[in-house]
Amino acid sequence: MKPVLQLALDFVDLERALGVAREAVAGGVDWIEAGTPLIKSEGLDAVRRLRAEFPKATIVADLKTMDAGRAEIEMAAKAGANVALVLGVASDGTLRECFEAGRNYGIQVGVDLIRVADPVARAAQVQEWGGHLVVAHTGIDEQMRGEAPFDLIRRIAGTLSIPVAAAGGLNSETAVDALEAGASILIVGGAITKSADARTAAGQIAGALRTGKRVESTLYKRVSEKNIREALMKVSTANISDAAHRMPCMEGIRPIAPGLKLVGAAVTARTLPGDWSKPVQAIDAAQPGDVVVIDACGRGPAVWGELATHSALQRKVSGVVIDGAIRDTPEILALKFPGFARLTLSHAGEPRGHGEINCPVTVGGLRVEPGDWIVGDDDGVVVLPKARAVEIANYALDCMERENRIRDEIERGETTLGKVADLLRWDKK
Repeated sequence: MKPVLQLALDFVDLERALGVAREAVAGGVDWIEAGTPLIKSEGLDAVRRLRAEFPKATIVADLKTMDAGRAEIEMAAKAGANVALVLGVASDGTLRECFEAGRNYGIQVGVDLIRVADPVARAAQVQEWGGHLVVAHTGIDEQMRGEAPFDLIRRIAGTLSIPVAAAGGLNSETAVDALEAGASILIVGGAITKSADARTAAGQIAGALRTGKRVESTLYKRVSEKNIREALMKVSTANISDAAHRMPCMEGIRPIAPGLKLVGAAVTARTLPGDWSKPVQAIDAAQPGDVVVIDACGRGPAVWGELATHSALQRKVSGVVIDGAIRDTPEILALKFPGFARLTLSHAGEPRGHGEINCPVTVGGLRVEPGDWIVGDDDGVVVLPKARAVEIANYALDCMERENRIRDEIERGETTLGKVADLLRWDKK
């Protein structure tokens, strides 16, 4: 079969989903999916509305059925879906009931292999029992940890005669990778639904699938440890906070001037007020791109100034964060060095040698371990624990991309923030 571009509408608001679908269909989308969040939020009315809006399109209901297969397939078929997706981790009995119901009600049944222990064996069973397609799916939470579906596609595509669909962070570059791996149905969500112009985004991906030539994308990509700095430079501390369940910033720690951006792994120093010995030693311990994070007990005198900044620049340090005092701020600003501190004071202390470097510290009320990622901007400074930094960075990118789309909808006069958030509907009852 020729490549199929399937649009995943993973919204919770039906009207916004329909608006994006209209744009995307005009751009070349083949199949339209009522995503699981949309079905959970709006029920099968989402399928009915899509069928009414796009009477000739192939409509997919991503039910993620785990039980009661016959009833759910019947409901999807009667709502107007052409294809329903169920979970491969469901019991054999549930899958067989789904396939039987599909034959009875004239709807194709696909099986999502997400988290299946032996996806190759399960895919073979799906084909044997009469399933119409399988989905090699890397879930959103796995994507944020850097996983992708390509290896799974390669493992199963050559063993089946039924189509293999690919889902999991595809964009105008990686959709071609999935196609080359053996997928024939390419399920794309955010690269279209988060785009300010869904029609153009869909057209680019459809063109890439048609020609086999990747279209470079600057957004809708997942990062790894190798390029986490690039991602964190794109996002704001507000994006990071939203992505990490309202992560707080360091209390009382502010930039020495507006417009500074700070990104880097932490080299920590603990010292007594005014003792700048360990902070200076931390500069020598830093690697290029690191951030020096200093716990100076939240008090003066200053433990950092112009000369420390020149030394840090020689080491290619990205900036400094001080729970204490900084001085020589005009000179530091002239050097374009990101400095964040609790206090700005003119008087410095003395180097007495108290404290230690590369130890856990508490700065602005937050614990910082050596190697944690630090991001600072005009809104404050946040800490990404090194074990979760990649995951949080990817969620922050996702948050930024979603806001880009919402901002565009608001500016075009299509909606307001209150309508996007559907505040009255989601008010706690």
